[in-house]
Amino acid sequence: MLNRSEYIDYIENILVLLCNIPSPSGFTESISNEVTLQLKELELIPSKTLKNSVLCDTKTNGETLTLAAHLDTLGAIVRSIKSNGRIRLSKIGGWSENTVSGENCLIHTYNGDVFTGTVQYTSPAVHVYKSVGDKKLENEIEVVIDRLVKNKEDVAMLGIENGNFISFDPRTTITKSGFIKSRHLDDKAGAAILLALAKWIQKNKTKVNKNVHLLFTTYEEVGHGGASGVSASTKEMISVDMGAVGDDLLGTEEKVSICAKDSGGPYDYSLTKSLVNIAKNGNLDYVVDVFPYYGSDVEVTLRAGYDIKHGLIGPGVFASHGYERTHIDGILNTLLLLIHYITQ
Repeated sequence: MLNRSEYIDYIENILVLLCNIPSPSGFTESISNEVTLQLKELELIPSKTLKNSVLCDTKTNGETLTLAAHLDTLGAIVRSIKSNGRIRLSKIGGWSENTVSGENCLIHTYNGDVFTGTVQYTSPAVHVYKSVGDKKLENEIEVVIDRLVKNKEDVAMLGIENGNFISFDPRTTITKSGFIKSRHLDDKAGAAILLALAKWIQKNKTKVNKNVHLLFTTYEEVGHGGASGVSASTKEMISVDMGAVGDDLLGTEEKVSICAKDSGGPYDYSLTKSLVNIAKNGNLDYVVDVFPYYGSDVEVTLRAGYDIKHGLIGPGVFASHGYERTHIDGILNTLLLLIHYITQ
């Protein structure tokens, strides 16, 4: 059903490409353009919404199934320039201060210039401050710009100003053992899976029994990605996002996680049960889990008033919203579950 080596190469190359395109929520034009290009190279005809989401009808037969992944990531915006020339941040998405301290970043100005910097605690040196190990608040982190700036005026001369986007260095690494380590696997791993599925569909259209629409959203991390752009004909929608890994959960990085319930409540029982049975009958490496602090695009779609059946699946991702890790087996198990579902 799947040429493993062909799809591993494709997914890894796409994932490295996507992870290295800065795309905090609201700053997604470049990655939307890239996904549009990738779909066109597969001889599909995508369209873009006003919110920069990408929608693609694969022109297969059956009731419409929308599969959604999000292209936007965590990041920050320049809240203010401090008197010492450092930048105070305003968060985009739900990250904690300890996960970004010491991280390299890019500052994207309105005129198109990009400056490098580092996210640091305001008291970062062990040899100077006793409070280095204390829990930090949002006003206790800052960006140190890689320029000789001493005050607000120096920073203004560079063209950096309030409202400029800040993206974090993804540090994407693929190990020989199949692990993929990077920021923003939530949810660029899901986007890579949908592109790989599009590639598979183009070679196997006669086997597909659903009208598959692919939706790449751009505001999931701030809560309204799936509120628009969903085809009106959609009967079922599955978010292809990360599977949570942690205490009392069964999920691991090499498995596909099927979510039965998260903070938004239970997912559609008939759809979830169908996914579980397909995974079981297909001998896939899967788990069913409940994610206590999680929300997905498809739940936002429901809140927007769509009458659909909804589900959530994804590869296990360790250390979510930090420097994340998954495994190629988890990605392939997710891809295979989708292939089995659309060909049943």
